[in-house]
Amino acid sequence: MAGEKDTAGLATGGAERDGAATTAAAGPDAVRADGGREADAGNAGSGRSANAKDAASGRGHRLKLRLVFAAMGPGLLAALAGADAGGVATYSNAGANFGFGQLWAVPVMCFLLIVAQETAARMGCVTGKGLASLIREQFGVRRSALAMLALLVSNTTVTLSEFAGIASGLALFGVPTYVSVPIAAVAIWSLTMSGSYRRIEKILLAVACVFLTYVVAGFMVGPDWGAALRSTLVPHIEGTPQYLSLLVASVGTAIAPWMLFLAQSNVVEKNAHAEDLPYQRIDTVTGAVAASAISWFIILTTGTVLHPAGIVVSGAEAAAAALAPLVGDYAEALFGAGLVGASFLAACVLPGITSSAICEAFGWERGADRSWSEAPAYRGIITAVICISAVVVLLPNVNLFGIMMVAQVINGVLLPVLLVFMVLIASDRHVMGRYVNSRLWNALTWFMICAVVVLTVVMFVMQAMGM
Repeated sequence: MAGEKDTAGLATGGAERDGAATTAAAGPDAVRADGGREADAGNAGSGRSANAKDAASGRGHRLKLRLVFAAMGPGLLAALAGADAGGVATYSNAGANFGFGQLWAVPVMCFLLIVAQETAARMGCVTGKGLASLIREQFGVRRSALAMLALLVSNTTVTLSEFAGIASGLALFGVPTYVSVPIAAVAIWSLTMSGSYRRIEKILLAVACVFLTYVVAGFMVGPDWGAALRSTLVPHIEGTPQYLSLLVASVGTAIAPWMLFLAQSNVVEKNAHAEDLPYQRIDTVTGAVAASAISWFIILTTGTVLHPAGIVVSGAEAAAAALAPLVGDYAEALFGAGLVGASFLAACVLPGITSSAICEAFGWERGADRSWSEAPAYRGIITAVICISAVVVLLPNVNLFGIMMVAQVINGVLLPVLLVFMVLIASDRHVMGRYVNSRLWNALTWFMICAVVVLTVVMFVMQAMGM
């Protein structure tokens, strides 16, 4: 119910949420089992002590390198998981069709991603609650239920596309779909049910290292670095429907609705407090920059090799296959390995964050450390999303592209709504205390909302006109 503390603690490292209730007007923080979150009468919104305020603002102590590394994870996973099968396909198409023409959009999307992820991480650190819980408390059960339904449909279809990406990527290495998909489904289910958030995070961060293959592939193709730098710094916009559609898809790939839930939920799962904000901000920026670098190198590689050859690709696996005759089998292998790793990472993340958000919105038990008897809905939703996605991919003649388009439409509608929810909550001093959004941060967030709405409308109009 509204204001109830989340109970999804960690099996290792950190105290569990204690379930103490508090109203939104009095502030969302409550006393923790480890005493780390004390009520502060002078600042009910944030619930932090004077020492914690000094620490959070950087005045109490210098940043410690050990704590910087300890905080790394949530931001990296949230950002890198966005470079999934759909992302690789989108960036590959951008490079193949327009060369370096969309490199300038990468730093812009990186900056907007930092704004969104930092806000989500700050909300999680200050309130100790996920985005779904805050939406329910501030906007009611009905609006929260509608948002969760849209998130469930969207994330299930996106998870389906991740299994398609795994199948396509492994097919490049001669592994048939009826072998790769079941094995991937079992591996993903086993990992998400492992019972330890820290273990899951470490494994997923290790998987994320596969993204380095795109960097290596970028250097292998021998691009014109000067031209790439100029295209990155100087915007080049074409008024063609294809160019604008790919630009819209790139924005939707860089900032997806589920990433907001993931960024905030991961911070809460790690039991981060307001005094940890400097470290979480480093994690957030690092993740956004790393994800943007990956997308930049994908466009660079395909723009260098495929665009001059006039090769148009329909997906990430087609881009990988097209590289082989032009550059060599190693480039194809690197691109294919990156596709499999990216799809696997996102497929591990999406079912868990979907289930966590839904359970949080309705006050059900959740968390990787909860058993079937403790959290049947949490584990049941994860199992259902994975099974449905794997089975659909195995069906003959299924229209995967159509399914992905449905997910894109839902994401296009859901993202601005969630961003509005987020900016209104982050601007509420009763909820955030001294950690409310600044005027600049509010302006940047509203700009992002308007930009996403405009680009989404443009995309829908083009699709309606058959462009």
